Amino acid sequence: MSAQPVNPNLPPDHVTVFIDGVEMAAPKGSMIIQAADKAGIPIPRFCYHDKLAIAANCRMCLVEVEKMPKPAPACATPVMDGMKVITRSEKSLKSQRNVMEFLLVNHPLDCPICDQGGECELQDLSMGYGRSVSRFSERKRVVPDEDIGPLVATEMTRCIQCTRCVRFTAEIAGTYELGGMYRGENLQIGTFDGKPLTTELSGNVIDVCPVGALTNKVFQFKARPWELTARESLGYHDALGSNLFLHTRRGDVLRTVPRDNEAVNECWLSDRDRYSHQGLYAEDRAQRPLVKDNGEWREATWDEALSRAARILRDNGGDNLGVLAHPATSNEEGELLARLAQAAGTGNIDHRIFQHDLSDAAIAETFAMPVVEIEKADVVVIVGSNLRQELPLVHQRVRKAWTRGAKVHVVNPVDFDFTFDIAGKRIVAPSQLAAALSDEALREIAKAGNHVALIVGAVAENGPYAAAIRAAAKSFAQATGARLCRIPQGANAVGLARHGVLPSARDARAMLTDARGAYVIYGIEPGLDFADTESALRALGAAQVVAFSHYACRSTKAVADVILPIGLLPEVDATLTNLDGLSQVAAAGGKLPGSARAGWRVLRALGGELGANGFEFTDLAGLRSGIVPREVSPAASLAPSVAGEGLEVAMSTAIYRSDATVRRAPALQSHPLNQEPRAVLNSKDAAALGFSDGAVGKFSAGAGTATLPVAISDKVAPGTVWIESGHGATAPLGAGRVQAGRA
Repeated sequence: MSAQPVNPNLPPDHVTVFIDGVEMAAPKGSMIIQAADKAGIPIPRFCYHDKLAIAANCRMCLVEVEKMPKPAPACATPVMDGMKVITRSEKSLKSQRNVMEFLLVNHPLDCPICDQGGECELQDLSMGYGRSVSRFSERKRVVPDEDIGPLVATEMTRCIQCTRCVRFTAEIAGTYELGGMYRGENLQIGTFDGKPLTTELSGNVIDVCPVGALTNKVFQFKARPWELTARESLGYHDALGSNLFLHTRRGDVLRTVPRDNEAVNECWLSDRDRYSHQGLYAEDRAQRPLVKDNGEWREATWDEALSRAARILRDNGGDNLGVLAHPATSNEEGELLARLAQAAGTGNIDHRIFQHDLSDAAIAETFAMPVVEIEKADVVVIVGSNLRQELPLVHQRVRKAWTRGAKVHVVNPVDFDFTFDIAGKRIVAPSQLAAALSDEALREIAKAGNHVALIVGAVAENGPYAAAIRAAAKSFAQATGARLCRIPQGANAVGLARHGVLPSARDARAMLTDARGAYVIYGIEPGLDFADTESALRALGAAQVVAFSHYACRSTKAVADVILPIGLLPEVDATLTNLDGLSQVAAAGGKLPGSARAGWRVLRALGGELGANGFEFTDLAGLRSGIVPREVSPAASLAPSVAGEGLEVAMSTAIYRSDATVRRAPALQSHPLNQEPRAVLNSKDAAALGFSDGAVGKFSAGAGTATLPVAISDKVAPGTVWIESGHGATAPLGAGRVQAGRA
């Protein structure tokens, strides 16, 4: 290695290295393994992962470096100018084979029954570097397993102590739940306290594990990798639109794994997206068309059901009809719903079913700072959001920014849990969130930053003070130069806004408070998906309802007259538009249940039954070719009334109760993050009302009354009660104020 640069024409931050005789440029400070990967030169490894800190504890990547007497670990040896590395020399191969021999000393010979078999890094590398006969006759050690929850299965005897899982929970998830215990040959990986993993990203330890020590408990013993077919799809439970693969066998979705996309989800996947496929196979899945005669449900043919639906729409055209779509509805379905509303002569069409306050005519907007740039921010302000549960992988990006020195400030009605330190917090009642954004000290902090993200979440967007908070956030961004990132309320809220699923007359709240004669509801579970459940059920119950539904659930059957079974996203070809404005394509993976059909096909058939324009296409390509983004500017509606006395409600969505499919995934419902419905009060309010921790309280709003267990926590702002939506027990309570008393 010369003191003079080998190649003086390289940029000043690069050096020249030679790997297996191949000359290449590598950034200063990078490791040999990174340079080799960039050049496509394979070096075996177990502990190294390009998203995790370097541990250098498996030693599988030992290589020969000129002028170094001993083999060097490629993952932990920085490149130097003129360095010559040989990865396939006799010294390198002997070192790698010796390491493999030691790794296999205690590894059990259970490949035939191991879920990792067929996609195991240890299995693959042992074929190239392992011996056919072991030289060791000692008894293999056995490590007891511990139950770490309903999502991840353990077989720790297989563990090779690469510590990838330890580093993942520490660095990426930020929960520090796994670690090494004991020393030497007794070293084992575990949770210390024997409790289940509580991170919302726990399934990623399965992906990073190079052996079968940590596997997918839901998928366990279901199939072999070579039996599975991979289909590209998307996460549809939040607005990020994580890229993923559905692994199917004979049309059944057996597991979900991440698909790399650095601009969206990197190589990670939230547990909500990974395990929700269980909900596809719920007992109440809508499988056949149903019609109601004299209050009784019966199965019908598609022709009969479509004829009944068409008759309802013909009898209730114009302003008498309301069209309501779930905000995870695809772009293609949204386009056809807009055409259907136009054909019926109604301007009452909306997807903003979670929101109380649309008095500013707000619609979903793309992030002003792309997700990939959030990790580069130096100041992040989070307003009205339980970000860790609302957008787990955006929360992870904020954590990454924090590890690089960013200061994170929060303005919330509840001191929600985050996996990073908070530089400043303002925990105030929901009605004070807008005023808190006017705080001059907070604005000065934001002005001092060069790259500032202002993230506004569901607690703010869906509450009764949403318009005031949005105005305050916009003013804050204009005054400080912060980039405003309002989280779209729904997996495809941005796409539906672009495709015209917005009202030119009544919005979602208005068409339910001022009931219409008939409704089309699309992909909605009426008993749990509306902002104001009581008024929604009252309006729908008194009207004629055509339900395009994934589930024939009790609340749908209570209000509908016709149920048309449609496919969920993993079962259809569709596009969704995420919070960065990226339109992403999902391919059908699972088979449709029973005689259910893709939603666009059912809408096309109904449009044809009505003789409407815009339904003449014959396939999905024909539909997509005719889609033109629509410019719809919804009118402002009246602000909800929040007058009166009582506790202000801070309503957040329970992480695993966010939509109908997630609510039907048994593994997610067993997760410790999925808590029972409850009302959480500040200790001062609890004392004033005579509540003790665990007492049962009665909470009454204008729409209804809920009886809930009471929890006491000073993380809740005084004068506020924190309640999670998505539960039947909390459904009677909308945002606003409640009167509380002992049950």
